[in-house]
Amino acid sequence: MADKLRSNMDAADYKHIVLGLIFLKFISDKFEAKRVELAATANADPEERDEYIAENVFWVPKGSRWSDILDRAKLPSIGQDVDAAMAAIEDENAPLKGVLPKTIYGRADLDKRLLGEVIDLVGKIELIARDERAGAQDLLGRVYEYFIGQFAAAEGKKGGQFYTPTCIVELLVRMIEPYKGRVFDPCCGSGGMFVQSGKFVLEHNGIRARDYLSVYGQESNPQTWRLAKMNLAIRGITANLGARAADSFHDDLHKDLKADFILANPPFNVSDWGGERRKDDNRWKFGVPPAANANFAWVQHFIHHLAPHGLAGFVLANGSLSASQSGEAQIRQAIVEADIVDCIVTLPGQLFYTTQIPVCLWFLARDKSNGILKDKRLRDRRGETLFIDGRGLGRMETRTLKVLDNVNDSATGRSDDIGLIVNTYHGWREGSPDYSDQLGFCCSVPTAKIASHGFILTPGRYVGTQVAQKSDVSFDEIMTVLASELRQQQAEASKLDSEISAVLARLGHGQ
Repeated sequence: MADKLRSNMDAADYKHIVLGLIFLKFISDKFEAKRVELAATANADPEERDEYIAENVFWVPKGSRWSDILDRAKLPSIGQDVDAAMAAIEDENAPLKGVLPKTIYGRADLDKRLLGEVIDLVGKIELIARDERAGAQDLLGRVYEYFIGQFAAAEGKKGGQFYTPTCIVELLVRMIEPYKGRVFDPCCGSGGMFVQSGKFVLEHNGIRARDYLSVYGQESNPQTWRLAKMNLAIRGITANLGARAADSFHDDLHKDLKADFILANPPFNVSDWGGERRKDDNRWKFGVPPAANANFAWVQHFIHHLAPHGLAGFVLANGSLSASQSGEAQIRQAIVEADIVDCIVTLPGQLFYTTQIPVCLWFLARDKSNGILKDKRLRDRRGETLFIDGRGLGRMETRTLKVLDNVNDSATGRSDDIGLIVNTYHGWREGSPDYSDQLGFCCSVPTAKIASHGFILTPGRYVGTQVAQKSDVSFDEIMTVLASELRQQQAEASKLDSEISAVLARLGHGQ
């Protein structure tokens, strides 16, 4: 499909063309499966809309069904036909209002011959297995996840606006274990955090997420917001993503929400987030975040929305661990002194399509005193923070992309990187006798020691350096990480030089 369309448009455009068609075929296939069932049932009307709605099956009106689209795939009007089908389905299904791509298929610059060929290809994908209809959402979900990942790779930097690598999402979810309650992602992209949370609930409770989780999200990009709505709909996950796309800082759609779990991958180091307009915001309990960087605006937004016993796990640029400009050090200090930071994990570089620089994971706990999470009793860990240095983990999946594996396989050289981090954190917070500090990897640190280091949260400062007999890390990998860290430090130095120059210029003018 991509091969057919890429000569006609960019990945950012054909992503919506393809994903919209896959969504249309899936809901049509599910409709037809229910229609066959009704036709074989005495006193049931296959054209009775309520029969479908009652079973959480989208109603697909005549003329909009996949068979109708397939019949017209070779006609010059196919673009307008698909747009009309999308509009008709939206009109008949309230949850899909404003979600489907219904004005893109009839556009003049889309080659209708190529569109017809793509429709033929979509028609060959069996999205509902004949004898496994109960697992249809998962089958389609895997197809959808594959496409989203491939489009993110094709779009490069732009792909990061809607996609977080699956291995990072899985790591976040397994770390905080959102088994029951309210889950919130205020920068939800295509909804990957919610999808993985749903998988976690299904695997651990044997029941679908809607029976255990209340899902809340927000996304500022309208196209990505619609993508998230479709991604969740195909998996049967009911979510409150607001009535529209909106900016979390300037139009918080869930002002009163206190979430049990927060999972997020906010955009890194955003400099134009409009901070100068939010200086008096009640979310800034630990200090006003700098207008030139949104990192600590996001951190405080997460804390603001956490319930009294809530847990949060999110991705940030490594600079957030040590940045000292524009009041960021003071905000970080206040958060540490409030005893909210539970665990910090640094990860290797090259995990993202958007950037090769290493990133870190923050895990916050509103109450570190004790408690029970699912069937696990957590120990009193007040005044302690766990640091994990995971920069040496992962394997190169392609020449430029690294992944964290979740299974040991000596034949392929894979190791359970995700399980290693998860088990270390869980063992520490549960007081397991299996946990111990490991030189070069993990260390439990009292707040007083963090204070002695100027409240810098870089794990490398605390875990030490492991002396290895033989390094399995190649010279190229080491140089890639070092070069990435150097570029990040150079960027931060340049930014600081600019700020100093601006201050000196103001002083020179008597300001």
